[in-house]
Amino acid sequence: MKLSKRAENINPSLTLSITAKAKEMKKQGLDVVSLAAGEPDFDTMTHIKDAAKRAIDEGFTKYTSTSGITDLKLAICAKFRRDNWLDYEPSQILVSTGAKQALFNVIMALVDEGDEVIIPVPYWVSYDEMVKLAGGKSILLKTNNFKIDPQQLEKVITEKTKMLILNSPSNPTGVVYEEKELKQIAHICVKHNIAVLSDEIYEKLIYGKKHHSIAAMNDKIKKLTIVVNGVSKTFAMTGWRIGYAAGPEDVIKAAIRIQDHTTSNASSISQKAALAALNGPQDHIGKMVWEYKRRRDFMVERLNRIDGVYASRPDGAFYVFANVSDFYTGKIKGSLDFCQQLLEDAYVAAVPGIAFGDDLFIRLSYATGMEHIRRGLDRMEKFCEKIKK
Repeated sequence: MKLSKRAENINPSLTLSITAKAKEMKKQGLDVVSLAAGEPDFDTMTHIKDAAKRAIDEGFTKYTSTSGITDLKLAICAKFRRDNWLDYEPSQILVSTGAKQALFNVIMALVDEGDEVIIPVPYWVSYDEMVKLAGGKSILLKTNNFKIDPQQLEKVITEKTKMLILNSPSNPTGVVYEEKELKQIAHICVKHNIAVLSDEIYEKLIYGKKHHSIAAMNDKIKKLTIVVNGVSKTFAMTGWRIGYAAGPEDVIKAAIRIQDHTTSNASSISQKAALAALNGPQDHIGKMVWEYKRRRDFMVERLNRIDGVYASRPDGAFYVFANVSDFYTGKIKGSLDFCQQLLEDAYVAAVPGIAFGDDLFIRLSYATGMEHIRRGLDRMEKFCEKIKK
């Protein structure tokens, strides 16, 4: 059968493919250290699991409304008021099968054929592919120290510009936008009537800074912003697949109609678990952040001790985006070659920066145990020394 042009134009996720290859090598008995996966190594808290078990025991296993159960949407509204100083009604909330589906639904709801979507580089791997699926055109915006330069943003805006995708804290760089920076970006988007899709999934994983949502800058930008978040990173619930979007009611209703005909509701059991996560104790977050900060500091210091590797200190998320371009000689032509050789020769999995639009870098995750990080970086150092010879 002949595939659609849509299917042929979509690239596989390099983050998922690298992780899958590392898992396959482990099954073969190889001692692989994975620094690739973007999920917490912490377990889901007991009270969240208990809520899911109760849902099963009580027979809460049927369809729910597409947009999510009312109690969960109310809890999400309360979370926005508590954490972000944002007021939403339940009718402005959509619960999806992970934040990824929420992002996709919103892009499909807003982007028409030929519309331009500005995506700052480096970017999370799926943004560009989602825009392609919607028939839009990604305008890849070069950043300054991984952040949007307002003057450069103004220069790439055209009559076809429909949306800006903003990710703070960022995957893969870990940068966190300051309030004054968000106000500058908000001013430009309001001036040109550009929608903002604000991906805030790493909101709670911040080290020494404060998270600000661009939607909270003023009423005008709030009317143009759709905020996407979820429980995966904050509550170590990646496999539960619960994300959510909040924004103008007409946009959310359109996204709900799209979800009506794709997946319908997110798992009823997972929704009950997410409700327990949002309404329950939050003290685990500080412990997670403390541990991630410890790992981050070790990884950054250790990477910078490797001759030819340059890593800046991320302010959020759980990744280090390290420049390895000094090693692009001989067989290694770019970040994909580097990561493939690192996996095959040193049994260390990392994600090539080309997946995020910047071939000079690789992404290393510290969402794994300290011993794993030590072993992985020791092997990487030996690997780099071997290439340099």
